[in-house]
Amino acid sequence: MLGAIAALADVAGGLVLVRARGVERYLRYFVALGAGFLMATALIEMTPESLKMSPRLGPILIMAGYCVVHLLEHTISSHFHFGEETHHGEFVSRHTGNAVMAGLSVHALFDGVAIGSGFVVSNWLGWLIFLAILLHKAPEGFTMASVMLASGRSRTVAFYSAVALAAATLLGVLVIELVPRWVPFGLPISAGVALYVAATDLVPEVNREPGIRMALVFFAGVAAFLLLRMILPAL
Repeated sequence: MLGAIAALADVAGGLVLVRARGVERYLRYFVALGAGFLMATALIEMTPESLKMSPRLGPILIMAGYCVVHLLEHTISSHFHFGEETHHGEFVSRHTGNAVMAGLSVHALFDGVAIGSGFVVSNWLGWLIFLAILLHKAPEGFTMASVMLASGRSRTVAFYSAVALAAATLLGVLVIELVPRWVPFGLPISAGVALYVAATDLVPEVNREPGIRMALVFFAGVAAFLLLRMILPAL
């Protein structure tokens, strides 16, 4: 159920771009909030839990997850953007659009794996990971749709590219639900992916914004994580 909600956020991000006007400027706040929450979740919860489950293999798998996304973003496809960018007036080749689609689909797949793995470990860890991923899902769908529009695709194709990301997220959740014994591998790889997305993709977007406002929103994301971390285990 929660995996479906996270997947719908991808669809919502795509729908914002193809239907709404002027809403995209507010997505930067979700990027900053999500960056803080995701960074805290990856470092304080996902990484220690991964090392506990796989003391020897865990660090290698975390690094592998980090490197996989780096490979996709900077070798196979070097046109990834997060945040408020809409690519207006920017031409993107169809090949690049397809490469971004493939790369973000892999990322979305591991979003689903992270959610599924978290709930296998404990309900409160699952909730934390779900909320962390949910916060950056709408900007992700928005990004995918914007790249497709910039590559000359129709608004319909742009919208369904965001739907494809949602499907990849659901697939990741389904994989863990069907094969829960993969959690010792899925969780650390997902932790590496989360670290990369938070530190390398989202935080630089936050730092591009002048002034202290975005930094405060980032810190609010971290604070929200710490607050929920104290509350959820007691529920």
